Amino acid sequence: MDIDVYVTAHRAEWDRLDHLLRRGGKLSGAEADELVSLYQRTATHLSLIQTSAPDPMLTARLTQLVARARATVTGTRRSSWRDAAGFLTAGFPAAVYRSRHWWVPTAVLSTLLAAIIGWWIGTHPEVRSAIGAPTELREMTRPGGQYETYYSSHPAASFAAQVWTNNAQAAALCLVLGAFLCVPVLWILFLNMLNLGVGIGLMSSAGRLDVFLGLVLPHGLLELTAVFVAAGTGLRLGWTLIDPGPVTRRAALAQQGRAAVGMAIGLALVLFVSGLIEGFVTPSGLPTWARITIGIAAELAFLAYVYVLGGRAARAGDTGDVEEPDRSAALPTAA
Repeated sequence: MDIDVYVTAHRAEWDRLDHLLRRGGKLSGAEADELVSLYQRTATHLSLIQTSAPDPMLTARLTQLVARARATVTGTRRSSWRDAAGFLTAGFPAAVYRSRHWWVPTAVLSTLLAAIIGWWIGTHPEVRSAIGAPTELREMTRPGGQYETYYSSHPAASFAAQVWTNNAQAAALCLVLGAFLCVPVLWILFLNMLNLGVGIGLMSSAGRLDVFLGLVLPHGLLELTAVFVAAGTGLRLGWTLIDPGPVTRRAALAQQGRAAVGMAIGLALVLFVSGLIEGFVTPSGLPTWARITIGIAAELAFLAYVYVLGGRAARAGDTGDVEEPDRSAALPTAA
């Protein structure tokens, strides 16, 4: 394609479209029909230029022109509280529900890995000696040691905010890095399970595994479930690059990616709840059974939320993707 010839042939159409857009709502019926036709043709021109003779300045101009025309033709859509309610009661739980075949096995295998690491460390003194000196390990695992004081070392509110930020970042990394295949997500999962396994192994070797579980379970059930959901979704996103299914790789990745962005927002809210539990319940003076009961109740509430609301929304056809008018997977072509 000779880009100069192409520009000369179609510049008048682009200028005319720009002129109509500047007039806003002061168009006659014929002019409105002309605007729609020019919008379709300009979108086709942009697609051809991008694939045949990409020119950065021309592409930027036409992209802006097409975006303005699309907003004029389709109208702008304002978010409302109804959108937020729909996301929380249908979109987000449906996306989590539809990903269950990925995050449930991820949760089971990761928990098993943490248990194996904990058993290995707890039953092999030479492994514990490689982790730290005996005095250091005793300081960590003794009553009132580092494992116990960790949860009360800072004011509850600031500690909850710090925990929420760290966990939300980990979940977001799992979702984002899934687009770069599965290895980074597996590495993040391994590091999390390694930390959990080390705690299990060291505290069990000191005969204080019950204390450790009493500190971890109240917030850890919900927190780890959110991480597993993020990791499973990230793995699903990475697998989409390998096997997109019956649609094109680009279309499949766009759909899964949009759903993953929504899940990142929803999981941030879930992790906010687990952060509150970790900041206010875990270090509280409540009996161990009461703290664990709160953790189990939060976990069961989340699972019911996913399997009841999410399952209902998924069966109704909700995929967790954005609304149809907000999708931009394809450019319109002239008839």
